[in-house]
Amino acid sequence: MDEEQVRLRPWADGDLWLLERLNSPEMTVHLGGPETDERLAARHRRYVGLEQGCMYRVESAASGETVGSIGYWERAWQGEPVWETGWGVLPEFQGRGLAARAARAVVDVARDAGRHRYLHAFPGVGHHASNSVCRKAGFTLLGEVEFEYPKGCWITSNDWRIDLQG
Repeated sequence: MDEEQVRLRPWADGDLWLLERLNSPEMTVHLGGPETDERLAARHRRYVGLEQGCMYRVESAASGETVGSIGYWERAWQGEPVWETGWGVLPEFQGRGLAARAARAVVDVARDAGRHRYLHAFPGVGHHASNSVCRKAGFTLLGEVEFEYPKGCWITSNDWRIDLQG
């Protein structure tokens, strides 16, 4: 059976609508809930202007439909600079393996960027779908960590890592 392929499109000015769709209570239950319109607009500006890493709109390669978002960005983790990744797939496209394929694509992009050895993902321990994406995309589970997201809110997350030089 053929897998549905995805395409990554760099985040653009016209992609705010996607952030608004991804900002629903259903989509943010593991992320502290929906953001205000002001915070969403600020996030959109950060995505458009990201200099270290890149945010993407994820499309179905077959239909061209937008199915979600993914990106990678720089952060300090345990005293070292690393890449971090995160994603969201719109509800009507979930369960088709698109997030795992997008995650594998972003691993390739981060590897090609060549700046950091590791790419991490930090899904909440109870977010089974995102933890499954990490597993399917080839990340290694390092264990549970206390992670601040959003700012001021501490959650228990899994630290998943992939060695970009391996």
